[in-house]
Amino acid sequence: MMKFDDLLTETATDWQWNIPETFNIAYACVRQHVEQGNGNKTALIIEDDNTGTCELSYGQLDTLSGRFVYTLKELGLSKDDRVLIRLPNSIDYPVSFFGCLKQGAIAVPTSTLLSAPEVAYLAKDSGAKVLVTAKSMWPELKAILSEDTQLSAVLLAGEGEMPEHDPQLKVQLLDLDHLLKNCPNDDSIVACQPSAPAYLVYTSGTTGYPKGVLHAHRSLIGRLPASRFWFDFKEGDRIMHSGKFNWTYVLGSALMDPLFHGHTVIVHEGANDATTWPKLIAKHKCTIFIGVPTIYRQIIQKTEFAGKDVSSLRHCMSAGEHLSDEILHAWRERFGMDVYEAIGMSEFSYYISQSKKFPIRPGAAGFIQPGHGVLLINEQNQPAQAGEEGMIVISEDDPGLFLSYWQLPEETAKARHDGFFYTGDYARIDDDGYIWFIGRKDDIINTFGYRVSPHEIERVIKTHPDVADCVALGEELGKEKVLVSACIILTPGATTTAEDILAFGGVNLAKYKAPKIVHFYDDFPRTKNGKVLRKQMLKDLAAKNQQPTAQGT
Repeated sequence: MMKFDDLLTETATDWQWNIPETFNIAYACVRQHVEQGNGNKTALIIEDDNTGTCELSYGQLDTLSGRFVYTLKELGLSKDDRVLIRLPNSIDYPVSFFGCLKQGAIAVPTSTLLSAPEVAYLAKDSGAKVLVTAKSMWPELKAILSEDTQLSAVLLAGEGEMPEHDPQLKVQLLDLDHLLKNCPNDDSIVACQPSAPAYLVYTSGTTGYPKGVLHAHRSLIGRLPASRFWFDFKEGDRIMHSGKFNWTYVLGSALMDPLFHGHTVIVHEGANDATTWPKLIAKHKCTIFIGVPTIYRQIIQKTEFAGKDVSSLRHCMSAGEHLSDEILHAWRERFGMDVYEAIGMSEFSYYISQSKKFPIRPGAAGFIQPGHGVLLINEQNQPAQAGEEGMIVISEDDPGLFLSYWQLPEETAKARHDGFFYTGDYARIDDDGYIWFIGRKDDIINTFGYRVSPHEIERVIKTHPDVADCVALGEELGKEKVLVSACIILTPGATTTAEDILAFGGVNLAKYKAPKIVHFYDDFPRTKNGKVLRKQMLKDLAAKNQQPTAQGT
């Protein structure tokens, strides 16, 4: 087997970023395929519970996004103006997103799960001039017009009647479906500098308010290592993702990346359960499936589907949080393939990943993808040695790195300096080059002088056959008394007790790492994108002054 050092010699040292003088994501993902004679190839398939199956070719996507360009120009939008997109998974999403980028505007994707006040905040903070949303969502969002925003027009998409004209509204309400069917096609695409802003995503901020993360058109080029070392692209691939386009994970891995390489993407909109994804994979003969660990766990625990039922599938991918070893082994046994994980962030998409080139090492996050200038820095600001904990830092000249935090120059300067972006995430690297992710420094559990990674505890506890999910926390029970607690979601029907979990941890973890407290949950509090709110869990436990279910010595 090729050693990791050999791979570095073969790829990383020879890797050259070929950044053109001009680069536009919309051209790379859409127009280039039309010019190459592949305009009739299917780009997108939307499976909607209410409207059925809808397909869009590369040529149709090019035309419709060109009509969106015409609409933006008619509304008076200029280069770098922001367009807030709040849509379900639908044809209108990529049409709006790529239309913005063609015109030179900045797309601002946002979740349909956000409340009206949250959307109002994003509209105000981004200074968006146009909101694109579904007709069905407008009644709940109408209240944002009473806020002090710069919105001048709202484009309403999807089926249904347009709301009656309200003379008191200070914005235009326009029917996007009508416009996309009837307005001219503006086939121009702005020839952007690669570093020109393309899209603005929002992530959790340290102040309690969402923080804008501005990305350039070059970000698509920056994800090329992932296309080679995480994906397993082959001619004719059909890629299904279980998420929503608004999430950066999906926006990259299920929209921009596959379309850049000329593949077909399938997404779903509507109610779903564990059977949804195997059924859709089989129906559309998908070759690659991308999801989150929860989806894989549900398919294993709640269905009887196996590899024979999804015979077209050959490659599975996961991100968002760690996939437990138990679910990985179960997936291998039933489906005959691995699930390859990756780590990324809003500022820099999936730059550490597992790869088919090397065996998956349980608990490890994979490798730094060749081409990326990623280092681990110790407390002396020196490169960390093998086995030593270090902060992950990324070279500022990496094309995949974000441009800045939106209108937060001090935050940007704090994170980007001395030639690097300081992620705040910690990890260690072993002698073979595998990365062992530790997480945010704030998440590290300090218990009786020991520094413990919650992810390491979670990985082990999740191997218990009755544990569906686990979050490890440092629970403060008194002055200088922090104990490791395990918050557990049991598999359906399991009767495992707290004492059982404590005993399991005591056998499989070092004594200082083993949980001393167990709390049982039906589900954990999560962000809109499904990430566990650890700080909220600690706050809730402290507020309730909950007595330990069980406690070790």
